[in-house]
Amino acid sequence: MDRRMIRWLALALAIVVLPADARDLRVMSFNVRYPNPDDGANRWEARAPILIDTIRSADPDVIGTQELYRRQGDAIVAALPHWRWFGRDRHGGHADEHMGILYRTDRLRLVRHGDFWLSATPDRVGSASWGIDLPRMVSWGEFRRADGQRFVLFDTHFPHRDVDAVARTRAAEVLLGRMRGIAGRLPVVVTGDLNAQPDSAAYRVFTGALTDAWQQAPKRSGPVLTFHDFTGTPDRRIDYVFVRGLRPVSARVATDHRGPRYPSDHFPVVVDLH
Repeated sequence: MDRRMIRWLALALAIVVLPADARDLRVMSFNVRYPNPDDGANRWEARAPILIDTIRSADPDVIGTQELYRRQGDAIVAALPHWRWFGRDRHGGHADEHMGILYRTDRLRLVRHGDFWLSATPDRVGSASWGIDLPRMVSWGEFRRADGQRFVLFDTHFPHRDVDAVARTRAAEVLLGRMRGIAGRLPVVVTGDLNAQPDSAAYRVFTGALTDAWQQAPKRSGPVLTFHDFTGTPDRRIDYVFVRGLRPVSARVATDHRGPRYPSDHFPVVVDLH
């Protein structure tokens, strides 16, 4: 087989591997709501099929989740071919909430991954600072696409109480500081439930260094607001995708549901990037 034929076959294989719409990267940020037994009709067992169908319909390449428990992550990848997930929980094990990152193994290769805590001592597992009531953390992974392009995704969930505004700002500063050392010059995606709206100091810290994909995407659909408490009527925007070195092409807040039942108390954010 001559070199011309080898190049032709390589190109054909690349076309097959890439998604049909030739997008570069589709990212989802999704607070999946932990499996709270007190959620009644919205308990995890009732929501799981809807959540899995929401992911299937959105067809992302990678997902940054928040509040993910191990059995939720395992159920998702068991139901969806080619998917895997990784991450530790807030205490460094697998018994509590994870910043679990899910990805398509037929589209992305995981090169390396890690985590750190949003505290004054980020390398200390389970650490907490600034008066927050629960440890908060970041999971990250470096990925390589079929064409060799690489990027790093950081996934997080910031403190949730009204009194945690300063802690959320400090958390944003810690994340950006760590991002520089981990990602270097590689393109970056940050997915997260910041528990902070766009008029907050934490949000301004992010947008001082990163692009809010929703704000910059030329095509947008769905509601601007993302937290709806299982009502379907959102009242605040706290879920985000931020990027560096990537161009937002479109952004969507997905409102999938079956009758009165929703996959989570948050709507996921889905962003296409070049």
